[in-house]
Amino acid sequence: MSKRVMIIGAIEAGKSSLVRALFNDEQPARKTQALEYRDWVIDTPGEYSENPMFYRTLMATSLEAGLVVMVQDATRDRNYFPPGFSQGFPQECVGVISKIDHPNADPDRAEAFLRQSLGNADIFRTSSHTGEGVLELRTFLQDITCR
Repeated sequence: MSKRVMIIGAIEAGKSSLVRALFNDEQPARKTQALEYRDWVIDTPGEYSENPMFYRTLMATSLEAGLVVMVQDATRDRNYFPPGFSQGFPQECVGVISKIDHPNADPDRAEAFLRQSLGNADIFRTSSHTGEGVLELRTFLQDITCR
């Protein structure tokens, strides 16, 4: 695989759980403290997406990736990405809605938030807990990383 995928999103958006689900890793997720490289994925701390002071770090790290995945938690009632945020990356961006299995999830609201930041990019709905949507996302991402 020649390209990596960088995963960004707010604190507790489900990024690390998503990475574990993508690799069929059954270990419980833990808080990501720094950039973590795992095979074809770069996992980022949520603070990097929530604090504009770290945006330059995300932009610079994205140069190591072929794709940026923006994760929106389906249970959140606000968008942590600024409008048009994907336009700051030189790579293609896609969206992932996490926690769609949660009783308080509102995937349509989460998609509306992502559309403000992503435009018409692809958006995947996933649950790292049940595995729903993870295989489809993994297939898409691995196709991107192999190009």
